[in-house]
Amino acid sequence: MAVRWLCSLFGKPFDGGKRNMDHGHQQQPRPHSYPQTQTPPSQPGPFPYFPGGGAFFPAFPGFPGGSTLSPGQHPALLRLGELQGEVTTFAPHVCAFSGLQSDREYKRLERELARLQVEVDQVETEGRGELQAARKRVAGEVEGLLRYLEGNATHPSRLAVEALAQEAQGLLLTGIVEPHRAGLPPGGAEELLEALQDVAMRLAQVKTGGSVPLRKARYRSLTRVCAVLEVLEGTTQVRTLPLSNETHAAVQAINRAMTELSSARCQLVALLMGLSGRDSCANLARALTELQLELDALDVSGDAAVRNYRKQVVEEINALLKHLDLEEEGDNTRRYDLTQNDSIREIEAIRGRVSDLRWEVLRQGIAGQGAELQSLLTRLDEVDTGRNPCIREARRRAVLEVQAVITFIDLQGALWQHHAEQEQNPAQRRPPLEAVWRVLASLAELQAQVLGFDGKRADKSYMVLEELLTKRLLDLDAVDPQGDPDAKAARKQAVKYAQNILSYLDMKTDEWEY
Repeated sequence: MAVRWLCSLFGKPFDGGKRNMDHGHQQQPRPHSYPQTQTPPSQPGPFPYFPGGGAFFPAFPGFPGGSTLSPGQHPALLRLGELQGEVTTFAPHVCAFSGLQSDREYKRLERELARLQVEVDQVETEGRGELQAARKRVAGEVEGLLRYLEGNATHPSRLAVEALAQEAQGLLLTGIVEPHRAGLPPGGAEELLEALQDVAMRLAQVKTGGSVPLRKARYRSLTRVCAVLEVLEGTTQVRTLPLSNETHAAVQAINRAMTELSSARCQLVALLMGLSGRDSCANLARALTELQLELDALDVSGDAAVRNYRKQVVEEINALLKHLDLEEEGDNTRRYDLTQNDSIREIEAIRGRVSDLRWEVLRQGIAGQGAELQSLLTRLDEVDTGRNPCIREARRRAVLEVQAVITFIDLQGALWQHHAEQEQNPAQRRPPLEAVWRVLASLAELQAQVLGFDGKRADKSYMVLEELLTKRLLDLDAVDPQGDPDAKAARKQAVKYAQNILSYLDMKTDEWEY
């Protein structure tokens, strides 16, 4: 009976991160299987380089302060006030910039700030201390903006995002764009999709440290790669084969539209990834809209097959049009801030409830929490990830948090059942099985500590937990089944259980972010 309890326990879905979130589709590799990008330095606020605070920039709390200027004050103070007004104008543009030093906008902002720096230095202070202090404050603000601009444009995470974006560009240039320009069909579609999925996953793992410019840069690159994946995977492609021109008078026009759509897909890929020097989103959108109007004008009455055929082509056009607004989407909607995403909010709400249930189990004991935890798993399965690797990873991690508590509850129940059976029938004890159950009891205590752990990998408590879990694995390895198949199966499942706890501890401390 106890063996059946043990086997049913380890039949639960807690599998250390390998659960198939898409119910039948291949799961993405675990995030830490990719090289980790350097964690950016802490950026406590929007303007980390600006000390102090006050009235000079009331809309930007990180700017240094000073006294209010009035027309009756010294001409030098009036001039500094004018220059400070210009700095106030440029500050939002600097703090929103998410590009590189080679970008035209970077050079423009750098040039304007350098000009302000020179003009501030040219203000004559006549050796007066209050004028020198005012000029120093304004000069410090300009210098702070320059450092902030350069710091974000040259940040290791920003360079990592650019390197991954260029990698995706190279893949698409050789796999899609160049064959299209040469009039050849694209080749190696499966290999290309796998390579792009790998790039998307690594982009999702780039650390931003909460910096808005870095998050915007990551969002732009990630959404473009995801959009290209959607186009190439054909999730919205027409499923019906082209009909014969003899079927209906309108079929020839619809078939011609399908041919143009094939070319439009390649143009869209080039536009999204910055590989098109001549075309523009506006031109492609206009061409697709005109094509849509031509299809709408066709008379397909009386033939349901042709009408459905046209409908599918029109849906394909709409699917391509929706990708053409990506250039300004992040800035206008703040979608780069995933904390404002509805799916992330739902995931976070579920995680909050899981946290309450976890502490309830650890402090008050098991009292029917399993049913609610199962319902939370169902809610997580219903979360729309929108093909976004960041949201998908957030959902996967939330699922593991729920499964960890469920598995802990189930193990506690199995241990209680085993103890009750042994009390009733002490003569049925088998030494190899008892050795496995003793290790499982120890693992249950360690899992309780792991569930309650809220530290970092550098903490001593983390190292102790990791060492103790490793020792339990060695204890299981030392168990001799003595030819008992039940003991052998139990030991195998207990090893998997210990490994899952280690994986969960690793996930809790890998400093993953949205």
